[in-house]
Amino acid sequence: MKTGYLAFGHSGDLARQILCSLGADRTRNWSLKLTFGHKPGALTHDKRSHAVRSSCTAPVGESPPSIAILQHWNAESAASAERPREQEGTAAEDNEETEPAHASSAGLYTDPDSCRGRCHEPYNKQDECHCNTKCEKHRNCCEDYHMHCSKDGRQKDPMAGPADSMEGFSSSHDSITNEELLSISEQLFKVDHNKAQKSDITINPQHLASSAETKDKEDHSPEPLYTYVNEKLFSKPTYASFIKLLDNYQRMTGRREVFSAEQLKEQENFLQEVMKTELMIKLYNFLHKKKRYSTQEEFVSDLKEMWFGLYSRGKDEGDSSGFEHVFSGEVKKGKVSGFHSWIRFYLQEKKGLVDYYSHNYDGPWASYPDVLGMQFSWDGYFKEVGSAFIGCSPEFEFGLYTLCFIARPGKMCRLSLGGHQLGIQTYTWTKSTYGNNRKYIATAYVTSS
Repeated sequence: MKTGYLAFGHSGDLARQILCSLGADRTRNWSLKLTFGHKPGALTHDKRSHAVRSSCTAPVGESPPSIAILQHWNAESAASAERPREQEGTAAEDNEETEPAHASSAGLYTDPDSCRGRCHEPYNKQDECHCNTKCEKHRNCCEDYHMHCSKDGRQKDPMAGPADSMEGFSSSHDSITNEELLSISEQLFKVDHNKAQKSDITINPQHLASSAETKDKEDHSPEPLYTYVNEKLFSKPTYASFIKLLDNYQRMTGRREVFSAEQLKEQENFLQEVMKTELMIKLYNFLHKKKRYSTQEEFVSDLKEMWFGLYSRGKDEGDSSGFEHVFSGEVKKGKVSGFHSWIRFYLQEKKGLVDYYSHNYDGPWASYPDVLGMQFSWDGYFKEVGSAFIGCSPEFEFGLYTLCFIARPGKMCRLSLGGHQLGIQTYTWTKSTYGNNRKYIATAYVTSS
């Protein structure tokens, strides 16, 4: 066991930034003691949750802090390379999804369940997933292991590989260019006829959280996020069919999903309703032109598999799907995973099951849909940062996520909505396939860039 001591005498903000940045260090077990004036406080690091369980904020009017930091680490951990904390995108994303994702300048996401920067990392039983050479044998790799790590467990070049590929879909002559993605997304934005109007929704974002505050599990907003929602929206066919799907799942991973004949019919109804919209027809026509699908029937059949096909996130076969994860939400190892639907959030908040804490990103759109990155508790389970479109129709987010999953699977997909650019990050489920080796959706979520 080695012991190190480091003392600082900085003014408030800089010192607290140093402390909070240490909270991202997963290779060290440390404790910190802060003194603001004559009021000591403790800051501890929980390796299991990778969260800082205290506030780094100095009380207003206090004298500059003197900070004593006592660090303990074993020789093996100290010698091993430390991996940087991942940036997720718009809001700090889910553990499960690897909703970590590529770094975003706006810093929406942070997620421990990714192999990005972790390849060949020594096994640690506290980690939620693994990136070493034996993880495949033990079936405990992170979802993006194959994307980031080569067979020997070393880091791949993140820029390596084709910019546009999807097993069973793409080839060089019908690739989807970045310019085409910007164009089709603007077209889809313009034909979202079922979106909420400005008068239909009033939100109260309240507290804007710093990067450190997104992890502190503190409720900084006394009021609900949604002040008003015109529920007449929910009588529209795509909304109504979408809402019926939300209570068809067991949110805890590891519990097998079993659907009744009625619930399976509800999946069919939702797909039928969204395919009646101009938005989804335009999306199909675009993908048909790019030779992804020959017929609309083929497209709908694939939508059903990629979104509703079951796979296992836990130990039980068939406990999860892309739709459940992204829209309904899941809980894995005590944390909220997925849960990116504004409709789901509103309905759960209305029932008193969601407690809104704060937001760390608010998009530039003056009308709906907008984008919000937020922290909240779902029936006692914490979401460090979850991003969501606000006020869009179900077919809009369903369509955009589908577009990006097909055009940029496992990569950042850059779109344009109303003249403002944003990104959507998707991940493929790598442990099982359907059809001609096609991949299920592991996750999809909006990021700020």
